[in-house]
Amino acid sequence: MKKVLIIEDEQSILKLLSYNLEQEGYNVEVTMDGQEGLELALENGYDMILLDLMLPNKDGIEICRTLRQEKSEVPIIMLTAKDTEVDKILGLEMGADDYITKPFSPREVLARMKAIFRRAERSPSKDIVGEKNPEETIVIGEIEIFPEKYEVFVRGEPIELTPKEFDLLLYFARRDGRILSREHLLDAIWNYDFAGETRIVDVHVSHLREKIEKDTRKPEYIMTARGFGYKLEIPK
Repeated sequence: MKKVLIIEDEQSILKLLSYNLEQEGYNVEVTMDGQEGLELALENGYDMILLDLMLPNKDGIEICRTLRQEKSEVPIIMLTAKDTEVDKILGLEMGADDYITKPFSPREVLARMKAIFRRAERSPSKDIVGEKNPEETIVIGEIEIFPEKYEVFVRGEPIELTPKEFDLLLYFARRDGRILSREHLLDAIWNYDFAGETRIVDVHVSHLREKIEKDTRKPEYIMTARGFGYKLEIPK
């Protein structure tokens, strides 16, 4: 039985989600306090966290950031009344796996949860057919990627990446030389069709360039295919 933590300060939403998730067979724990939610998330092993953005004592962005800094890989779906592009990008940049705007139906939440679980449970062999060995060290120019350790070195120095930045770089590296559309990257990395929100990819690519390129104005690795997407090239 999968264990889900709901951190939400609106009691009506908390009850609605709890009831529907329990009906689907999930083991549900709840809290209406941000600080308590963070402590529960750090102390217990959950399969999923449903996280409100606006919370007392500690907001959802800070909770998400702290969990990712602590190397927690638990899937996080953010729940919020805010619906601006900036809020969505900020939540996803902090490591959230998905973002649902209120009001929403329990059916939508369950569908998003199941999509994330399907991706996590997918056979690695199916995910990398025709790609590089998922366990081997990947070297692209002066970049070294260690998939099993979630470590990246650039010019011999370790760099800090968010979980999504790491996933994006690794995805590029396993498909070097291929042009990948923004829509394809959204589906592959975030596992959801953010229609019309491809700027999420642009923001993450920009952050990656800041960390791996010598000069972001003249990138050597992540190249833009104008009007389409990006590709990772091996510098000559």
